[in-house]
Amino acid sequence: MQKFSISPNQMIQSALTHRELIWAMTKREVIGRYRGSMMGILWSFFNPVLMLSVYTFVFSVVFKARWNAASESKSEFAIVLFAGMIVYSLFAETVNRAPSLIVGNVNYVKKVVFPLEILPLVALGSTLFHASISTFVWLLFYAALHGSLQWTCLLFPLILVPLALLTLGMSWFLASLGVYLRDVAQTVSIFTTIMMFLSPVFFSIASVPEDIRPFMRANPLTFIIEQARDVLIWGHPPDWLTLGIYTAVCMTLAWLGFAWFQKTRKGFSDVI
Repeated sequence: MQKFSISPNQMIQSALTHRELIWAMTKREVIGRYRGSMMGILWSFFNPVLMLSVYTFVFSVVFKARWNAASESKSEFAIVLFAGMIVYSLFAETVNRAPSLIVGNVNYVKKVVFPLEILPLVALGSTLFHASISTFVWLLFYAALHGSLQWTCLLFPLILVPLALLTLGMSWFLASLGVYLRDVAQTVSIFTTIMMFLSPVFFSIASVPEDIRPFMRANPLTFIIEQARDVLIWGHPPDWLTLGIYTAVCMTLAWLGFAWFQKTRKGFSDVI
């Protein structure tokens, strides 16, 4: 029986060795998502434009919401909200797809030479593409309102690195688990929905009672969302020490997810 390495080096080596295949499959997935529609891939740009417009209208015109008492801009709530949604969506969309990655690609499972471990990387790459478009739309909107961008916006990709590692680790774990437990897909969607309301997407941590804040900060998305807003909106540099620790933890979780996937993948063909 074929043995699959669980070493961290194998995790990195697999991504590097199959980078061209990952790129090709990611591109095919992004294009295929809009195949047959009249505007094609332009939908990837218009979707975030539409959502940002809706957020701006609902929260600045209908609810007249402000992120804090000192806020003057009517559209600031929508800007802050959408920045949090970019981070959350990157996590949720990838994780929600994970349980069906192997089950939905049975033809790859039957091919002994196909590197199944790259499927979560392809899913993450597709989601990163759409997150990039959403970020571009956000930057245009922010620049139009404020006349310029914060220089710390350049640090935003660094903020997403640990999130990508965490998401990848969970995707490997759930992709494997979804083969053996088909109810995982429904459970995960409920989990990600709960995560959205337990993350500071629609509210600030400062607005939460102090005795609840430790539980909110235990949410792995909380730190990334707050750091994303710091660099995109408030012009503050990241908390480098905490970000470094967070990245190390997420890297470990990514490897654990990869190890689980490698340990359990030999049974895929028997179950499917």
